[in-house]
Amino acid sequence: MWPADSAKPAIYYFPDQNDGISFTVAESDADFSHLSGNNGNREAVEFHHLTPQLSISDDKAEVVAVQITFFPKQGFCISVVAHHAAVDGKSKTMFERSWAYFCKQLIHMQRQNLNNSSILLPTELIPCFDRTLIKDPKGLDVVYANHWLAFQSDKRSFKLVSMPVLKAHSSVVRKSFELTREDIKKLRAKVQGSEVLIRQAKELHLSSYVLTCAYVYVCLVKAMGVEGDATVMLRVGANCRSRLDPPLSVNYFGNCVSGHGTPAKASDVVDPENGIAFVADKLSDLVKGLKREVIEGSEEKILFVLKYVKEGGGQASGRLLAVAGSNRFDVYESDFGWGKPKRAEIILDRVGSIYLVESRNGGGAVEVGVVLEKPQMEAFSSLFVNGLN
Repeated sequence: MWPADSAKPAIYYFPDQNDGISFTVAESDADFSHLSGNNGNREAVEFHHLTPQLSISDDKAEVVAVQITFFPKQGFCISVVAHHAAVDGKSKTMFERSWAYFCKQLIHMQRQNLNNSSILLPTELIPCFDRTLIKDPKGLDVVYANHWLAFQSDKRSFKLVSMPVLKAHSSVVRKSFELTREDIKKLRAKVQGSEVLIRQAKELHLSSYVLTCAYVYVCLVKAMGVEGDATVMLRVGANCRSRLDPPLSVNYFGNCVSGHGTPAKASDVVDPENGIAFVADKLSDLVKGLKREVIEGSEEKILFVLKYVKEGGGQASGRLLAVAGSNRFDVYESDFGWGKPKRAEIILDRVGSIYLVESRNGGGAVEVGVVLEKPQMEAFSSLFVNGLN
């Protein structure tokens, strides 16, 4: 909520008013195996009925909404939607894993006729809610709020920038791919063997995240036909908990992420010999530049982002390259007592959207989800598979 006498919004909880989050139980006659499978394209609109909607008005916004959808005699889906201003992906996943842990322990105790009151979270799932740990001597919280007000023409509103709504039977599809540990090793060797980078004698940060993003970005730009001198924005997301001064607890619950990007020419990205190495080098520089300096230039960053959105930035297909999620969130550890989830998805609709999760099969592999128009997906699939061979 954003009180009239406050310079910035705040999160409110009213226990005396039975405050809580919206919780929806639904039923679907859709094909559970199709939606949770990995065999070909799935229409993006097929997932809409599985996700709850956050209630957002001018003066207040819901933080979290949950929906459980039953597929009779097939399975069920748990969908958690969180407002990114209050909760980032790591915190959302920690909430899901904590909920799952309580359920699994409760099932075990009921079977053993044990006392339910003794269920306690393990250390790695105990959240830290202390906002006083964040030091903001420059008052960036109010600066950001003021820029948001200016962006909204001085109207206090929590309503987000509207995005086009997909219609039924849209040509937009989603598909999942996987990079195995061996695939990632091949990509690392390819980048390290680039003659351009060898001549520069640079020390690169070639994590699984950087290599996955580099490979997927190259395939995506090619599949979407962006070429020549067209500018694309290469972005990485950063968990800032360990990068603040002083650093925060790894279990800090809230939004503590930052996006960082750099422009590049499409012709450099799609270069058949050095495209992957070029992008990996750019992303490596972004990650290495983070360290403890994630706050530096924050005001300029928010101004750039708001200007970019206002001018329709990112709506030109293939121009804004960014990923949601992470291969380090352990989403498949959310065991409610019936084993690992069959499939973990991040529901995105924008053409060109990419999301990452760790592979259900473990072993250092990464699952990659992509949202594209059908013809673009055919091209992407071919590029992704053949590029690894």
